[in-house]
Amino acid sequence: MGLGVLAVFLGLLLEVSSQGPHNGPRTTWKHHEVDLLEFSEPGVFNYSTLLLSNTRDSLYVGARDAIFDLSKSNVTVQNNKVQWQVPDKRVSMCMLKGKSKEQDCLNYVRVLQVLDEERLYVCGTHAFQPQCDYLSISDFTLAGRAEDGRGKCSFDPSQSFTTVMVDGELYSGTAYNFLGSEAIISRYSPLQTLLRTEYSTSWLNEPSFVFADVIREGGPDGPDGEDDRIYFFFTEVSVEYEFFGKLLIPRVARVCKGDLGGQRTLQKKWTSFLKAKLVCSMPELNFVFNVVRDIFVLEAEDWRDTLIYGVFTSQWGNVGLSAVCVYNMALVDEVFSKGKYMQKATVEQSHTKWVRYNGVTPSPRPGACINNAMRRQNISSSLHLPDKTLQFVKDHPLLEDPVLPVGGRPLLITKDVNYTQVAVARVLALDGRARHVIFTGTDTGVLHKSVVDQGEVHMVEEIQLIKSGGAIKDLLLSSETRSLYAGSDSGVVQSPTAFCGKYRSCDQCVLARDPYCAWDPRSSACVNILDQTKQAQSLKGDADACPAVPPLSPRDYQRVVVKPGSSAELPCVPPSNLALVSWRANGSLLTEASPFHLIGESGLLIYSVAPEDQGRYECWALEWAPAAGKNFSRPVAAYALSLVVRTTPRGPRKDPAPRVPETPGSEGKGSEHGPSPLTPACFTPPPPTDSSLTPPPTDSSLTLLRLLRLNPQAPGDGGAVGGPETPGSEGNPNGSEHGPSPLTPARFTPPPPPPPPTDSSLTPPPTSIDTLRLQYLQRGNVVALLCLFLLFFLLFLAALAYNCYMRYLPAPCLRLRAALVGGHKSSLRPEYRACEAGLMDPSPPLPAPGAEKIKLTQQQKRQQQQQQQQQQPAVVQNGSHTTTTTTQSQLRALRDTGYETEPDCGNGKTPSNGFGFGGGGDDSPSGQKPFDVDCESQPIEFADADDPSI
Repeated sequence: MGLGVLAVFLGLLLEVSSQGPHNGPRTTWKHHEVDLLEFSEPGVFNYSTLLLSNTRDSLYVGARDAIFDLSKSNVTVQNNKVQWQVPDKRVSMCMLKGKSKEQDCLNYVRVLQVLDEERLYVCGTHAFQPQCDYLSISDFTLAGRAEDGRGKCSFDPSQSFTTVMVDGELYSGTAYNFLGSEAIISRYSPLQTLLRTEYSTSWLNEPSFVFADVIREGGPDGPDGEDDRIYFFFTEVSVEYEFFGKLLIPRVARVCKGDLGGQRTLQKKWTSFLKAKLVCSMPELNFVFNVVRDIFVLEAEDWRDTLIYGVFTSQWGNVGLSAVCVYNMALVDEVFSKGKYMQKATVEQSHTKWVRYNGVTPSPRPGACINNAMRRQNISSSLHLPDKTLQFVKDHPLLEDPVLPVGGRPLLITKDVNYTQVAVARVLALDGRARHVIFTGTDTGVLHKSVVDQGEVHMVEEIQLIKSGGAIKDLLLSSETRSLYAGSDSGVVQSPTAFCGKYRSCDQCVLARDPYCAWDPRSSACVNILDQTKQAQSLKGDADACPAVPPLSPRDYQRVVVKPGSSAELPCVPPSNLALVSWRANGSLLTEASPFHLIGESGLLIYSVAPEDQGRYECWALEWAPAAGKNFSRPVAAYALSLVVRTTPRGPRKDPAPRVPETPGSEGKGSEHGPSPLTPACFTPPPPTDSSLTPPPTDSSLTLLRLLRLNPQAPGDGGAVGGPETPGSEGNPNGSEHGPSPLTPARFTPPPPPPPPTDSSLTPPPTSIDTLRLQYLQRGNVVALLCLFLLFFLLFLAALAYNCYMRYLPAPCLRLRAALVGGHKSSLRPEYRACEAGLMDPSPPLPAPGAEKIKLTQQQKRQQQQQQQQQQPAVVQNGSHTTTTTTQSQLRALRDTGYETEPDCGNGKTPSNGFGFGGGGDDSPSGQKPFDVDCESQPIEFADADDPSI
């Protein structure tokens, strides 16, 4: 049963991994390929808390033992810094509690909130004793008014928590104790008393907080008099579902800003606390993303149109999937204002289960904020709520109705990525439509940029923000500076929201479909639409609207010169991860059918270049243009491939041979003692001295080069890889100044020059070339199959021998093994042969296999029975030991069961040879060795022999 469940689960994971994700990023930028601004200070780590100032040019960064004030227009500029370290006494107390001095017993600044225009409220872990203080913005100094940080900041620097400052009041979700087992959602206010949640698993069950924010609904002055609400997002252990382990559930909880607690019930506790389940799943596969990592609230003019973007992953990290789901605030408010409640139900008096509450709901509705309808009932605050409503809230904080995403499914799904942070911007493109741009940070320091266009999402690019590859722990977006700020353990990185200048052509700018970018025809550049100094035009994603690209001219082809028989590599980097690359050779499309061409991701590789491989090669990129509804292709790279050509000397000469005129730009040093022997001239071999030097059956130069190509490992193969020819690289292809190239075939002498051809007879027909290639490939296949057959045959023999030796095979193999193993009995030591001979039966030897068995006569049987009756065993009492002796003839008649008493033939008694224990004398001869065995004086008794005297 367990294996079946595991198989179903693994199959589901495989199906999710293969069908779930959408397309990947179109463009990938490495860290060094883009302009990024970075800040870090030696000895300072964990830049995980960021805060943007709306009134100043400041980015506040909370790090380990320090707080920085950086310029938000350029984070490399440091305005101020303050050290906030832990006293030695606190460090000692932290170490006594079992924490690490180098990691835990430091001050990690984790809370940075704007209190007013002149002060920041800051909190740090302070060596597992959280403390808070006030930071003056003007002189950037701490006030020194340390406050207890329990419930405001986490004890553990690695523990997740969240805070938000609303009108001078700090709302936080964190652990309240040292062990982290008491999690609370609390409010700290200088004017009101502390409010917090109940210490109950019904309220919070091992939560992991990620985000908190306020949604302004108008307050008492609004049309309905609704109070502002603070929403908390977290992941906790489920209480309503049964699972074999701890099942995690993403939640959203809500409290009212004007909550004052109850008068008698829920004193100093939230009277408006309710929580609901967030759903982010793939319905077609029944797969749920049950861990929320981060939340971003995209506000709108009407609070009902506010969108909540969340990044989710799975509890099972081996799935390797991440998702982005978006929720509408109007639907969230409807769940909290009209959703059904859940309650505990006892099953079989031992198990508690959560079920829907079907009873009558008290009035006013439990968990609702104070509104005009309650005020008309003389309920102006939570202190006036009836106890029946408050008791119901205390026992029913969980809602049954879930919060579903917009569209009922994730907006974006990615594979092999773990999202950690999210930020969203609303961009008004040149075509007049507003698009949402989603920035998601990963645990490997990579930023993904995706665009939502009419319900569809396409990923524009990915950027390696963190050079060291660490996780992005905080991500902020500034519309003022059009920049992103990412915080990590190693530092802070500032990145622009778009890299429009990286797109060099109009089609690449348009196909990117980046709402920040547009093509400027006057400057022939891809520009940012937010830059008001340039006038760009929207082409609506149609690359055909770009200016026509002129056809390739001879100057566009990059010249590549290689040696015959060597390899040539023609690089081609596709402009997009979504583009398909194709190659054309002299106008014809190349395919993988050619055994001498390898089309890879980085270009084209031609093995053993031959004369027919010369010509023009073009690399084309084909990409789908969704706006135009068709494919768009353009050339990416073009090469002119040619071979190095040299004449062959007629005989031994001292003077340099006349050189063949070369094309302009191909001059070089050349060889000082003759041209290269690689010139396709006619060679005729001398009479061979043995069969190994038999020349090929043709004397044409093209056939010789063809044979060299078919055997690239022949002696003298240069194996050089050709590349683009640079000025000054022409000349001697071999690089030798004192002789011909080592590529000259052995024992070949150049014959007299043949008469000039009058026709195309020098070019072999294509059929002969294909035949030679086919013969070469067939020989290689036969050798490979033969080696494979021999390998399997040897493995079969080894397996057969092993199973025969281990007695896993039937009787024929066992008899063979017995014959082989039994042949080693003659190697017994001489000392034991006498003992073995005494146990042998003097009866005739056993007949050979297949012979008839010889039966004993009745007289022989009677004689044996008489001998057994006459020779009775003698029992001798010797102290406490009893020794039984048996005659030699009786030993032969005893049944051999294979169980003997002692290997020293002592019948269970240690022989008295002077080395035993006890008082026995030494009866053995003086010359006898200590371990000699005498079977005559020490008869052997079988342990299970039939003794008639017993």
